[in-house]
Amino acid sequence: MKVEVRRPLDYAVNRPPIWCPGCGDYGILEALRRALAEVGVPNEEVVVVSGIGCSSQLPHFMKTYGIHGIHGRAVAIATGIKIANPRLKVVMVGGDGDGYGIGLNHMIHAARRNVGLTYIVSNNQVYGLTTGQMSPTTLRGTKTKTTPFGSVDEPVNPLALALAAGATYVARGFSGDVPHLTQLIKSALVHRGFALVDVLSPCVTFNKVNTYDWFRARVYKLEESNHDSSDHVQAYKKALEWPTLDPYGKIPIGLFYRTEERPTYEEELLRLIGKAPIEAELQPREVLKLLEG
Repeated sequence: MKVEVRRPLDYAVNRPPIWCPGCGDYGILEALRRALAEVGVPNEEVVVVSGIGCSSQLPHFMKTYGIHGIHGRAVAIATGIKIANPRLKVVMVGGDGDGYGIGLNHMIHAARRNVGLTYIVSNNQVYGLTTGQMSPTTLRGTKTKTTPFGSVDEPVNPLALALAAGATYVARGFSGDVPHLTQLIKSALVHRGFALVDVLSPCVTFNKVNTYDWFRARVYKLEESNHDSSDHVQAYKKALEWPTLDPYGKIPIGLFYRTEERPTYEEELLRLIGKAPIEAELQPREVLKLLEG
């Protein structure tokens, strides 16, 4: 059987992105297109779901099915799509405010259920869309519009939370290294289960601390450090590495953890009901009789 060769531009629309020049979201968009092309997924079998925020504009720039949802609800929408039609590749995109703030509870439950979704979070450590307020991942001491004297909050650790919740694929990329990020997204797309790809993605307009140069001076690749991505405990220890106390501490990027030993949520549902909802015959019901019963 002849396999159609896919190109990144096959997933592009004739509409330029509207992000600020230099925004890390450009790197995420390019990496996602490249990853889909390498996996060879037909456009009509991909659904990109987002919430609210700068990065949540991404579905508008993809030649796939897409849903621009509401704040923090991308995971809920995507879960419904995946349950209804497990054959689809369902990708969620959003920012740290959308995913780790109002939507954090949804991510935790999708991880523990092991729903077969890929979640790409553009983590720029600030609320970019609303012009630079503190976000859940803002580092302590950072001055923003809502923390003019420096943040006193301890930032959320999304990788540690995902691992503790039961995510079966946990990775972190850097939007300044598109080839490396592409491979992380590619392996997430083919993973059987819930996959989180946290992406260090500089906000060039409102975050003057966590810049491209700041990250380049600190990131190192796990695959170059003999990390065992099948070791859950080791992955958790690596997730705790962050320059919180040491301003020049290193930040690991790459694949932290992966396992396919657990069944997915949609597989468990298929075992119970026998077929995907999309394949089930519609059986009209009289609503009033159901309410009376």
